[in-house]
Amino acid sequence: MSLSNTWLQLLDGNLVRADQVVEIELHQTPEIAGKPSRWLLDVVLAVPVGSGGPPPEGWRTWALHRTLAQTSSPPTGAPGALARLLARLDAADAAGIVRAETSRVQAAPHPDRTVAAGTVRLGFTAFADAAQDEPEPLAAGTGDDHNY
Repeated sequence: MSLSNTWLQLLDGNLVRADQVVEIELHQTPEIAGKPSRWLLDVVLAVPVGSGGPPPEGWRTWALHRTLAQTSSPPTGAPGALARLLARLDAADAAGIVRAETSRVQAAPHPDRTVAAGTVRLGFTAFADAAQDEPEPLAAGTGDDHNY
């Protein structure tokens, strides 16, 4: 079994295959020009990236980080919760998309809002059975007309 059919939805909406993740990281961004610092829940992929130029700097490589969620306060339990969820999905040989949702509540609590700022909720949406969920054919010459 592996997580090759499980995908992680990134903060920007893109997807990363879960079996490529080698680390789950929680870190704080620096405060820049009056903008407050943020906490990022990232996954690190087994793919090196690099940049650089001519000496003396030269070419440098480091791990590729992708952000799943951003909060104003530290979601300290999120890395462990994500690891546990991925382990359960791996054991079940699940196929689908894992997403991290954050609360946008910044002010005083509202009776209908029980999630505090900095909380990350993890969710999973399974793919429908491939045999029962055949994709609709596209009309000739129209391109992909589906709304996403």
